[in-house]
Formats: sequence, structure tokens, C-alpha cells
Amino acid sequence: VAEIIEQKRPRAFLLENVKHLRNHDAGNTFRIIEGTLKELGYTIFYDVLDAIHYVPQHRERFFIVGFDKKIFGEYPKFSFPRPPKKESPKLGSILEKKVGSNYILSDKLWQYLQDYAEKHRRKGNGFGYGLFGPNDTARTLSARYFKDGSEILIKLPKSNPRRLTPSECARLMGFPQNFKIPVSDTQAYRQFGNSVVVPLVAAVARQLVKPLKSVLQTIKSAA
Repeated sequence: VAEIIEQKRPRAFLLENVKHLRNHDAGNTFRIIEGTLKELGYTIFYDVLDAIHYVPQHRERFFIVGFDKKIFGEYPKFSFPRPPKKESPKLGSILEKKVGSNYILSDKLWQYLQDYAEKHRRKGNGFGYGLFGPNDTARTLSARYFKDGSEILIKLPKSNPRRLTPSECARLMGFPQNFKIPVSDTQAYRQFGNSVVVPLVAAVARQLVKPLKSVLQTIKSAA
């Protein structure tokens, strides 16, 4: 990433990673990243933002925004977006009314997940499946969801729980209703689990664009 920034010299950039990057290796990893970006001549801003305000998913991610000092100076007028004032959405807003039986867990898999959770509960660990209803907020969707869907299972009346469908995962990540999924379920689960939450990134991008527009207007006026 540093090589790309050094070669292309963007006026500004936006980076995203997992929440724990901030404190990885007692903070040494981020200190190296921060130092490298500053050596390249950028003022950076960073924060942990939770997508829970935009989608029915608790998903904290670490965002870094940088501005070229030669263009914006030492103190660009940037701030991360404030959470929307409206109530956070719930899972019911993204769930489909009719879902194929192939998404319902088999008796064998459901029993395995329950036994696995109980084993770790006895050891005092928090490992286990996550069971949710339409009025809940989901855990973080991960790229491993294709394996068993255990982190986000949907309650069903008089039945084993089910996985989310790929389309539901798309909406859980903030993709529009008409977003087309041209790959298999396995690949879709992996890709959505590795994706960013669209409305959250859009909100950050709108904040990033404000200083850009201001500088471009200044350049245009001086021309």
C-alpha cells in the first residue's frame, strides 16, 4: 500500500482493516504504519467505527484517512462521520420471507454446534454459535461463514435454525436490494465476509470529499 501511495501520490486516501490493528503487537504495527504514511508526506486521521448504526450487524473496523500535506497543509478540515440519529436497523429488515430448505441446518450439524458450544461453556470459553431473531443485531459476518454459518444463525419455529442466504448477507453488508450475485454460495459467503459495509464507507467517503472539493474550488478560483 505504501508503495502504491508513493508512486501514485493521491491527494487523499482511505484505508480499512480489522479493529485490532490499532493494538496489534502492543501498538507497534500501527506505529510503523502511521510513521510510514507520515514519512510519505500525509496527515492522517484514524478511528474505530461500528457498522451497527447502518446495518443490523455489530462490525467494528479501523479506518485510516490520509491527506497530502503539500495540498492540504498540516491540518485538513476532516472529521469522521457521526452515527445517524435514527434507530439502528434490526435483522428483520434484511431477512427473506421464503428461504429454501437447503439453508436449514441438518440435525447432525445442529447437534454438533450445540455440543461444541457446551464443551467450551464448561471450560469457561465464549466459543459457540450465535442464534438471532428478527429484532436482534447480528455478530460480525466473517469469510468463514460458508463452513457452517455458526456465527449468525436465524431462529425458526419448530425447526433447526438456518444460515443466512447470500442475498441476506449482501443486505447485511449494506448492498442494494438489486445487487446481483454471479458466483456460488460458497464464494458469495467468502466475498461478503471480506467486504466492507457499503453505507458506512460511503459516509466516510462523503466526509473525505469535503476537503477535496474545498481545495479544488480554491485552485479553480486562483486560476
